[in-house]
Amino acid sequence: MSRIGKLPVEFAADVKVSANGNVITFAKGKNSVDLDTKGNVAFAIEGNVLTFSTLSDSRTHRAFWGTYRALAANIVTGLQTGYTKKLEINGVGYRAAANGKVLNLQLGFSHDINYQLPDAVDASVEKNVITLTSHDKQTLGQVASEIRGFRPPEPYKGKGVKYAEEIIARKAGKTSKK
Repeated sequence: MSRIGKLPVEFAADVKVSANGNVITFAKGKNSVDLDTKGNVAFAIEGNVLTFSTLSDSRTHRAFWGTYRALAANIVTGLQTGYTKKLEINGVGYRAAANGKVLNLQLGFSHDINYQLPDAVDASVEKNVITLTSHDKQTLGQVASEIRGFRPPEPYKGKGVKYAEEIIARKAGKTSKK
């Protein structure tokens, strides 16, 4: 029995949840997110509570039970409070600037990187910290990973783009023989 799947997903009154066949639609203000269950789980909307149940006792249906409940909980949390990720830029001459939906990155290459942000993600830059905010957890994580991938932190000087909570394992440089 899934410990995650049997928990109900509670949402605030301002989050509108509706079902159309196998698709659950979550909406709040101008943000709307669809969750397609593809017929792998049964669900019920009762007031401000969404519950999931398995279709059978097969291993795949039990796995989908917890997965879709977790996805629905992430969507509700994103619409109610939102998600943020912070990236730090370390290195001489490394900079970032947010211009609308374009993030301009100067990361030591011969050219600037102009990264087009998706509609669901907003960015702000203060000194050497990029703050990404979104209501969609998956898109936010993907964008943060792509930005970090332009110049991952290197272990000798720690230069590059890293998550704010990430710890870089530092290495000692070469030593000369005496």
